[in-house]
Amino acid sequence: MARPGAHFPASAPTRASRERPEHAIGCGSFGFSGSDKVFEIMTVRKIAYQGEPGANSHIACQNVYPDWEPLACDTFEDALSAIAEGEAGLGMIPIENSIAGRVADIHHLLPSANLHVVGEYFLPIHFQLLGLKGAKLGDVKSVHSHVHALGQCRKIIRKLRLSPHVSADTAGSAREVAEWGDPARASIATSLAADIYGLEVLAGDIEDEPNNTTRFVILSKTPRWAEPSDEPTVTSFVFRVRNVPAALYKALGGFATNGVNMTKLESYMVEGQFTATQFLADVDGHPDEPALARALEELAFFCKELKILGVYRAHPYRILSQTLDPDL
Repeated sequence: MARPGAHFPASAPTRASRERPEHAIGCGSFGFSGSDKVFEIMTVRKIAYQGEPGANSHIACQNVYPDWEPLACDTFEDALSAIAEGEAGLGMIPIENSIAGRVADIHHLLPSANLHVVGEYFLPIHFQLLGLKGAKLGDVKSVHSHVHALGQCRKIIRKLRLSPHVSADTAGSAREVAEWGDPARASIATSLAADIYGLEVLAGDIEDEPNNTTRFVILSKTPRWAEPSDEPTVTSFVFRVRNVPAALYKALGGFATNGVNMTKLESYMVEGQFTATQFLADVDGHPDEPALARALEELAFFCKELKILGVYRAHPYRILSQTLDPDL
């Protein structure tokens, strides 16, 4: 088995020679894909997230680790640094949204952060139109929120003929509306933000799409791979192929020939070069399973670099989505 988070050259060592991680997580029973008991040994029971109190990331932290203290961070870099430096034991980081797509910057930050994915969580996103207490919907002339939230609530913005204004994040826009004290200004944010900043829900669940869902990855400084079992498992990794013809085709061929299902493959430029492309991938399975082990070794042969980010239990939402997919 590969050492968690290790970089492998093209000539990866054989599976038998790879070192096993010291800790592994069991199946979660709390509606997410990690076991809380694994983290009981941690002395720092804080979980870092990007955004202000009341953000969707804050809600995800509360849902998964209700006994942990959420640690708000201004930027994703700050959140990752808090984990790496031991200020927080874990991190809750959004990686993609079913409507808006991948979260900007995370794909660049995650591979170089020297952190490990130990679980995933899918959060249904519900937006509220928040205003001052006592304000009426007809009073509102402008709405403030994160650019993605504004984009995901276009219907009500058009219906009410509101002027949209971009804020750094949803919870921050709620705080600003409370500070401004202007009944003509509203925020698109969460019900938690309404409670925190003393605002009133003028219109509830205003998102355009009812299936709006954000996927979060749970990060740790310490690698913890899920134990091999019959339970659905996800392996996440990044890789860079050699700059030769058909390199990507050959690199991915092992997954097809070994019957490994790849559920995610995204490319992005690195180092400011158009020729330096890195790929982020998720596959079903565990590296200890012979099929995935063979596929990863074949991938490594065609790669300049291969780094496994984590091996963790699949979240129930992922399992349900695959069950309902008519093509699977």
